[in-house]
Amino acid sequence: MKTLRECRPNQKVTVVKIHGSGPVKKRIMDMGITKGVEILVRKVAPLGDPIEINIRSYELSLRKADAEMVEVK
Repeated sequence: MKTLRECRPNQKVTVVKIHGSGPVKKRIMDMGITKGVEILVRKVAPLGDPIEINIRSYELSLRKADAEMVEVK
């Protein structure tokens, strides 16, 4: 299993599954991260937090704890 947190800059991935439950999972899905969507990892901060991604024609910054819940291929 590979998560969004493990991705490197300029890497394109597809969401397979979102782990977690309750309000955290809903918040991630409300940001547009859903199964099958393509994500481009733009930047990763030096300490790994946050991760900047392009998704559905907009830029989004995620905490590494949230990125760890997104399984990608």
